[in-house]
Amino acid sequence: MKKLLALVAVLAIAVPASAATVDGMRIHSAVRGAGNQTVILVHGWTCDSSSWDAQVPVLAKKYRVITIDLPGHGKSGSPKDGKFSMDLFARAVEAVRAEAKADKVVLVGHSMGAPVIRQYARRFSAHVAGLVAVDGPLDMRGFPANFTPPSMTGPEGLKAREGMIRGMFTPQTTALVQKHVLAMMLAAPEATAAGAMQSILDPSLRTDEVTPMPALAVMAGTGQPPNVAETRKVLPAFEATQVAGTGHFLMMEKPEEFNRLLMAFLDKVK
Repeated sequence: MKKLLALVAVLAIAVPASAATVDGMRIHSAVRGAGNQTVILVHGWTCDSSSWDAQVPVLAKKYRVITIDLPGHGKSGSPKDGKFSMDLFARAVEAVRAEAKADKVVLVGHSMGAPVIRQYARRFSAHVAGLVAVDGPLDMRGFPANFTPPSMTGPEGLKAREGMIRGMFTPQTTALVQKHVLAMMLAAPEATAAGAMQSILDPSLRTDEVTPMPALAVMAGTGQPPNVAETRKVLPAFEATQVAGTGHFLMMEKPEEFNRLLMAFLDKVK
């Protein structure tokens, strides 16, 4: 009997949810936990759902947690036309939410995942209870319009990508975290690296449209804290905090501190 109950408990914690599609692409996702509140974790540029390995087991004890691989990333399909956009990413998140039959969700986006969840909130606001940006911008109005990323294709493109990734670490970033991040991000196809990077530069993201739901930015120690007063012009319920002594992957580098901050926000959002 005890073995049966243990098996039931495991199945309740880890339930695959991989039937969602967008534009004919299969979107890989997984659901864990069985809480009343649903949290969707959205990774960043050339990353995948393993970005959240230190969060899922902790969050799943109290919340229903959904992880997703965005189009072109991880185990998800890629667009046949090779075109990436924030709108495509947002619709992929919506497909996963709908398939999981979650009504309102809190969206957590790391790096590029921050503008993804902001775009989701613009398009599907009825399903958003709150937004959490993890070392990424929810307010894109200040993003430099003339930014030109390095080429992401060919051998030189791969070297450029590796250089960018290594620049996300600090001397305190452990070798284990660096190894995970490098393997994860350099495994992404060059078409994803180039296309997803271009999606961030879309001028339509620099909107002054107001997004009213509660929002939090958790910045890395190396990050530039957002101007809260300015951000509240478009996100009136916005707060920000910073985790000292961390690089870009703060949720991997100081998971216990990050998890406490995230759960404190989740507990305030209804």
